[in-house]
Amino acid sequence: MSAAAERQRLPNRRGCTTFDLQACGLRFRASVGYYEDGQIGEVFLSNHRVNSMAGIMASDAAVVASIALQYGVPLDVIRRALMRDPQGRAVGPLGVVLDQLAQEGA
Repeated sequence: MSAAAERQRLPNRRGCTTFDLQACGLRFRASVGYYEDGQIGEVFLSNHRVNSMAGIMASDAAVVASIALQYGVPLDVIRRALMRDPQGRAVGPLGVVLDQLAQEGA
């Protein structure tokens, strides 16, 4: 078994971008935290309906993506692993967020 990668923790004070999006016919809010070098280190997702199943699942997905990013998994690897429709568009809220960030050159 190989040695585990080390988690790169984010600084206590860090840049953050927040924006709204739609996925699966629902409204979500995303907040993206950055390392000092501009790399994405965390993603938060919430649904407009507090404690909804869609919001819980989006939030859980964002936590797992954040942990993966902090362990060095490239954003593009995560993004390409997520579900897409027949036209190649992201289906879920995390995919929509990561696609938008990739288009912006993050």
